Amino acid sequence: MRFTGTESYVATEDLLVAVNAAVTLARPLLIKGEPGTGKTQLAREVARALEAPFYDWAIKSTTKAQHGLYEYDAVSRLRDSQLGDARVHDIRNYIVKGKLWESFESAIRPVLLIDEIDKADIEFPNDLLRELDQMEFYVYETRATIRATHRPIIIITSNNEKELPDAFLRRCFFHYIRFPDRDTMQAIVEVHFPGLKQSLVKEAMEIFFGLRELPGLKKKPSTSELLDWLKLLLAEDIPPETLRETSVKKALPPLYGALLKNEVDVHLFERVAFMARRAN
Repeated sequence: MRFTGTESYVATEDLLVAVNAAVTLARPLLIKGEPGTGKTQLAREVARALEAPFYDWAIKSTTKAQHGLYEYDAVSRLRDSQLGDARVHDIRNYIVKGKLWESFESAIRPVLLIDEIDKADIEFPNDLLRELDQMEFYVYETRATIRATHRPIIIITSNNEKELPDAFLRRCFFHYIRFPDRDTMQAIVEVHFPGLKQSLVKEAMEIFFGLRELPGLKKKPSTSELLDWLKLLLAEDIPPETLRETSVKKALPPLYGALLKNEVDVHLFERVAFMARRAN
């Protein structure tokens, strides 16, 4: 099973190498990078390209490792016992399977996404070490061991909000998605907006990368935000000339709310624009 990319996802050569290396080693692929650089979408595209079942485990601050295995619904069982439901005699009726269990049962080698693992408690990765290593876990309520039919292709994303334990990192193949350069970004835009006027793309890219290079910016605009902005520019039929004037005058770009996401950055840009106009 080799991932060679898809027509709807621009993957660099080093990213393709990382995906296939993780598959060959049968180790989880740990993907880091700025938010909006396509980490989550990568897992979906790998599943689509390999025609594999896809399981998405979105991690929250309250997520525990056990949630990915299973949960015992004792409340439902108590309620059913009070109602005289015959289901209470089989505890398996109250075992709720998690995404890891579901992926273990797949008849075809699946892709499992563990998305934004750094949102969870620091002990979360360590609590999964045995399951990810041995591809099995024990269900105490039914006294059964669940083993993976096929070892899933596991892709784990992180926004680097907190450090991950060394023991966990040792078991992963790591890749950092660098922010796309202008040529790669051009290719990404072409995939999402085929045939878009090059004059509009050129002016939009100048503003976009100009914003990213602005010193002191708290939240740099990401790839997904550029795509949102282009979509709005098309919907509002904003001509390239308007963007060019914006660039020359160093004023806030039209529909800037798609690019700048907090008032601190807006005020910073306004101050820079004011100083530039005074200098001219």
